[in-house]
Amino acid sequence: MTDISQSLVPIDSLTVDIITDDVSDAYVSKTLFAVSEFTNIVRAGAKVISGETLLCANLGFGLRLISSAGGVRHTLLFDTGPERGIFIRNCANLGIRLGEVESIAVTHGHWDHMGALPAAIDAIVKQGGRVTVHVNPGMFNERAVRLRSGTIVPVQNVPSPTELEKHGATVVNNPAEQLLLEGHFYYSGEIPRVSSFEKGRIDHLCRTGPEAAWEPDPLLMDERMLVVHVRQLGLIVFSACSHAGIVNVCTAVRNLFPNIPIYSVMGGLHLGGVMEAIIPETVEGLRPFKIKYIIAGHCTGWRALHALADAFGSSVSQSAVGTTYTFALDERHYLDL
Repeated sequence: MTDISQSLVPIDSLTVDIITDDVSDAYVSKTLFAVSEFTNIVRAGAKVISGETLLCANLGFGLRLISSAGGVRHTLLFDTGPERGIFIRNCANLGIRLGEVESIAVTHGHWDHMGALPAAIDAIVKQGGRVTVHVNPGMFNERAVRLRSGTIVPVQNVPSPTELEKHGATVVNNPAEQLLLEGHFYYSGEIPRVSSFEKGRIDHLCRTGPEAAWEPDPLLMDERMLVVHVRQLGLIVFSACSHAGIVNVCTAVRNLFPNIPIYSVMGGLHLGGVMEAIIPETVEGLRPFKIKYIIAGHCTGWRALHALADAFGSSVSQSAVGTTYTFALDERHYLDL
């Protein structure tokens, strides 16, 4: 275990709000410690359930995490999603006070995770908050995808550290692992690629600037994960896209925290499209970790979700926008949402 991982603080409770995800489904089967979108919007002040009061799904991922330990509370955003309008609308409909956000942990340099970042910073600052954004230098390469036809299509550039600072954020552009917010959150460094089958997407490309040539970028080495230790439950692992491969992610977590079980994995597992070929190996690769709950969303893909549910039953559920999860041993925490 690294010195920094030894300092991760066991917290009493963790509340997770799904602000951005690909799926909107208030009826999807959920864990017993989840609160549905319908309930959340009513608690936030909605007088009727309607298209205007519900949240919008869009391609991307973004969470609000609230930790509590010994009476100390911290609030963090884990990515934001792709664009300003839906992010701000979803936060408003959930009653999320963005001015309370202290830090934003960005997972990797793709537009569907960072596009709404300037809007999030603007809202935090407007509401009187001050926020630190954690990134690493590899996130700011230009990126593109190669279509089946061979055509290369650039994707939207993510906001630069300078741009984020202009919006009012303090930017920490550091490739190393870090503990955030008094040790409540472990924000990883580079995730080791060790499995034999998680080789990334061959259609992903990058370049250092508009004059440079496009180069293969299957591994996306700028990707980071976030880990939280909830007392007497175990580790909650957040992997927004799992470009590293979710088995590699869990292997890294086990090596960092060998004596603490993985209680839950949340996020996108990137097993759709060209990645469907590794679904069987991924399912078997996850089996030894004995994960209590896999809450899969964003880029997981329906075939992977079905395969995981077939293998692990009710341990697997679909992430959907507007849902709140609370991880706590004391069930009274669930009543405080």
